Amino acid sequence: MNWSFSLDVALFRFINLTLSNPLLDRLLPLFSWNVFFVPLVMVAVVALIWKGGTRGRVFVFVLLLVLAFNDGVICNSLKHAIGRARPFNFVQDAHVLVGRGGSGSMPSSHVSNWFAAAATAFLFYRRSLWFMLPLALTVGFSRVYLGVHYPSDVLVGALLGIVCGLAIPRSLDWLWTNLGQRWFPLWWTKLPSLLNPRQGEALSSDPPVGSTVRNLPSSIPASRSDIDQHWYRLGCLFIVTLFLVRLRYLASGTIELSGDEAYQWLWSKHLALSYFSKPPLIAYTQFLGTTLWGDTEFGVRFFAAFIAAIISFMVLRFMAREVNARAAFWLLPIVAATPLLAVGATLMTIDPLSVLFWTAAMLSGWSAIQRDSTRHWLWTGLWTGLGFLSKYTALFQLLSWAVVFLISPPARKQLRRAGPYWALLIAAICSVPVLVWNSQNDWITVRHLSDRGGLEEAWRPTLRFFFDFVGAEFLLLNPIFSVSIVWAAIRVVRQERQNPLLIYFLSMGAPIFLFYLLFTFRSRVLPNWIAPAVMPLFCMMITYWEARWRDGARSLKKWLIIGVTLGGTVVVLLHNTDLIGKLLGQPLPGDKDPLRRVRGWTEMAAAVGLARNELLKEGKPVFIIGDHYRTVGVVSFYLPEAKASVSQQPLVYYQSSPHPDNQFYFWPGYNTRRGENAIFVQEVEAPQPAPSQLHQEFQSITDLGMRDVSHRGIVFRQVQLFQCRNLR
Repeated sequence: MNWSFSLDVALFRFINLTLSNPLLDRLLPLFSWNVFFVPLVMVAVVALIWKGGTRGRVFVFVLLLVLAFNDGVICNSLKHAIGRARPFNFVQDAHVLVGRGGSGSMPSSHVSNWFAAAATAFLFYRRSLWFMLPLALTVGFSRVYLGVHYPSDVLVGALLGIVCGLAIPRSLDWLWTNLGQRWFPLWWTKLPSLLNPRQGEALSSDPPVGSTVRNLPSSIPASRSDIDQHWYRLGCLFIVTLFLVRLRYLASGTIELSGDEAYQWLWSKHLALSYFSKPPLIAYTQFLGTTLWGDTEFGVRFFAAFIAAIISFMVLRFMAREVNARAAFWLLPIVAATPLLAVGATLMTIDPLSVLFWTAAMLSGWSAIQRDSTRHWLWTGLWTGLGFLSKYTALFQLLSWAVVFLISPPARKQLRRAGPYWALLIAAICSVPVLVWNSQNDWITVRHLSDRGGLEEAWRPTLRFFFDFVGAEFLLLNPIFSVSIVWAAIRVVRQERQNPLLIYFLSMGAPIFLFYLLFTFRSRVLPNWIAPAVMPLFCMMITYWEARWRDGARSLKKWLIIGVTLGGTVVVLLHNTDLIGKLLGQPLPGDKDPLRRVRGWTEMAAAVGLARNELLKEGKPVFIIGDHYRTVGVVSFYLPEAKASVSQQPLVYYQSSPHPDNQFYFWPGYNTRRGENAIFVQEVEAPQPAPSQLHQEFQSITDLGMRDVSHRGIVFRQVQLFQCRNLR
């Protein structure tokens, strides 16, 4: 293939060097990035959704799928598989006018996406070819002229884009034509073809109950059960699709483990009745995940996506039964477009488990009250107990139940029966492992939580933490939905007290939220602490606004679309902040990147590994000491030799301490490795001396200086390394 590569290089040099001139130097970079691009695209998308009718909305939906598949699956996979270096790495005198990308050169994603968009637009709007094709061709030429792609990269990208832009919409149209008629006949009659939608007809509009729908078997009238069945099926399809998308994302390696995930992964290698700061269920969940899928990021996080799908199915069924399937369905994209909950569906910490069992207890508790069912009370007790074994916040659900019994006469009647007491007994039995472990370890968890909450300090009221908390929740719960929750809660308290379901949802969510809101006057509250309250408050919100929709409040549709679109966009960008860099025209600084806590750990572990290998040349065994439990966790996971030995004699330890700071205090330390050397690593922003404890433990300590920890050329953090010789 030497002749083809030579031709490629010759064409590249001709376009990049021979054709170079000041006019094109100023003009063509605008086709890679300019400040007007994103606003223009947003205006076009809003115009198509707002004024483009069914055709415009379907086009936007299909185009997003095409670009996501083309860029995220096809181009990204080929770049990694082919691994072709950019031309400026080979042609030393290349005229490079834009940023030097670190990804592979073959194919060009810019070109592929533009041709995919042009092909998709052609299927919906034939005349769009007159301006989309020249734009795509210009982008293709510019990528070579700017020095970042070979001509063959552009050619392959263009062909891939055309194939995806034509094949994917036609495949979706075929699926809708054949499966939509069977699964969603009421909607299929209004939209028989995705590529040729009838102007002015909306897919989401329900036909009037009792009307005859064309092409239904035997032309039976559409009933409320028919409509609910369609929405329910759509909800199931949404859940399954989102679950598969999340699994694909987790398997892609876009992000690494967070410090807490890596720390709790170490717990899963030391199963116990409980742990220093958390109940035991997170360790057993990670143990099961890594047993199924190996000690990989996917294995650690599999159950985060799985739990999110289970919660969605539970809520879909419950809401479809108690409210209606349309409200149940729309709750799903609302949850998916809420950043706080989207993070919980990706990171496997204690929060997904906490939300799962809080929600399960809430749903079974409602059935226990309404059906006067002892069986459902038993389930409620089990879910509450498992919630306690997941996160101690579950105790707040007892406060929620106290509110329910106080304000709900039907619930108070249950206090005369055995059901609630059986539930309380089962929950108490579930707490036994935690109590036993703490009794054996001087009740360290109680003291730790007390210290963390500042309960032993004098209370000095402050507003400093209040505004931080409110601002964070306003953004993480989606601004549109945050306002909707507050508005709905006020209206429920004032006007909807006779609706027991609304009051029940509010009682299950408001107490924990209000407690932490008040606690901000004393101490800092992290945004995720109120996570269990979000689902009941969302259920309350959607139930209230569904009633307003039935009363004729048609403006709700506009705000729902805005909220889902805004939140969905933020969620996508938070899952891959490289997209923000592409939109801004330059990558985010490492300290500003929202993914900072899940990036750069592989590089940090590699730097520590290199320092260890250098010290190994002195002929003595070398272990590693970390200054933080997070450091110990990520180095143990991302340094291959450390991961291989984690279940035997560990290679990475937390620095010794006379009092318990974390779980490492309860495990064997490095005091048995006398005479050996060590590498001490601490994450700092400026050089700091080694802890005095280390100077007492080792004969000599040498400062190796600071190391920049980078990801794709961007510095995310700095670490300082020390050589520690001869453990006393």
